[in-house]
Amino acid sequence: MSPLKPHQVIRKLRKKGFVGPIPGGRHVRMVHAETGQIIPIPMHKSKDVSVGLIRAIIRELGITPEEWNRL
Repeated sequence: MSPLKPHQVIRKLRKKGFVGPIPGGRHVRMVHAETGQIIPIPMHKSKDVSVGLIRAIIRELGITPEEWNRL
């Protein structure tokens, strides 16, 4: 697994049923259309989303890293 650009994370979350990004504060939020689950995504100039944060997102979604990679 490697770091991803924020727009790549957003694209994967949209495939899982999330809508957004919703601006506010230092991060944007993705909200699941049915469950209301919120996933914050850091959007900092030219910085990738770290592997640790991607792993945390995967855990919160309740999917495997293999499922994440297929999105």
